[in-house]
Amino acid sequence: MFQLFPGHIQPVGLRGRKTRLVTKDGHCNIEFGNIECSNHFAYLVDFWTTFVEIRWRFVLLLFVATFTGSWFVFSLLWYWIAKSNGDLVGQNRTEGHVQCIDNVNDLMTAFLYSLETQTTIGYGGRALTGHCAGTVALIVIQSLIGVFINCFMCGVILAKISLPKKRAKTVTFSDTAVICLKKESLCLLIRVANLRKTLLIGSQIYGKLLRTTTTPDGETIILDQVDVDFMVDAGKDNLFFVCPLTLYHIINKSSPFYELSADTLPQQDFELVVFLDGMAESTSSSCQVRTSYIPQEIQWGYSFLPIISRTKTGKYRVDFSNFSKSVQVTTPHCIQCSQADVDQKNHNKDGHSNQQKQGIDNPGFQIIEIHNPMDITKM
Repeated sequence: MFQLFPGHIQPVGLRGRKTRLVTKDGHCNIEFGNIECSNHFAYLVDFWTTFVEIRWRFVLLLFVATFTGSWFVFSLLWYWIAKSNGDLVGQNRTEGHVQCIDNVNDLMTAFLYSLETQTTIGYGGRALTGHCAGTVALIVIQSLIGVFINCFMCGVILAKISLPKKRAKTVTFSDTAVICLKKESLCLLIRVANLRKTLLIGSQIYGKLLRTTTTPDGETIILDQVDVDFMVDAGKDNLFFVCPLTLYHIINKSSPFYELSADTLPQQDFELVVFLDGMAESTSSSCQVRTSYIPQEIQWGYSFLPIISRTKTGKYRVDFSNFSKSVQVTTPHCIQCSQADVDQKNHNKDGHSNQQKQGIDNPGFQIIEIHNPMDITKM
């Protein structure tokens, strides 16, 4: 009925029943309902973003349908011109008849001519004769529309391939967060790694604590957001993201985790969402990486295992097998216990410095100077 989770015991399946706003891979678990029909036209107005964000299966369907549809529509126009001029097979042609299009005798050949014209294949069997002005105007229009379709579809495919969120796939967070002592302060630690050797320029990391709160007026606020600051030893802005970093949040009186303890943590209902913003060095495109942690994924009294070592050849090696692994360490039960331990250490340190032996002056003791000392070895 119970399974052992590092740091505390939790019921089996509790993690699976927990509803997240942000999944571990960064997707937002939210849906919109009761949207007015007029608002759906906004997606058509912003058609470029709509085409870029739709799934690949729809992009491929749009690609095939756009080209095939344009070929077929223009084939109908070529067929109509040929039929109007009497160029089709079976039509009565008078002596001295001048054709507008050579070798366009039915709808099939008209479709082939439309495809060859728009794709600039030009096999040479079907061609304009130049005796009809309408055919010249139509071939110019089809060529311009074909160029526009080519540019648009190539742009959509290139934009989807180079989406910044694809770069975010190569940035990973630790599966769990840990709470332990760091520099005599109780801290919440997470680990993040860049799987590519190219850097993320201007990287910044921050967090949002999502929870349901009730105001003094009795209003219930769902998904109330509280800022959670993360930092490394060198600061919190412009991270040198060349190797995995361990980020920490100091739990103090201004922290939203100040009231937590090792016993109350599993019973809490919140979600910690962590964001990493940066710019890809190779493409100069901004990207954001997201993940979330629920109370069952925060280990109290554990610390991450080291993963960076140095080889005999002088290179630094990162062992990702220990990336999310942790080891149990001595940790205070709560933040108040941590502060009490620090105060006790400071008190003992001050007391030890004051326990130095002091000399006592004896007013009856006199110092006598001897100018002619006696030679005690002489009889």
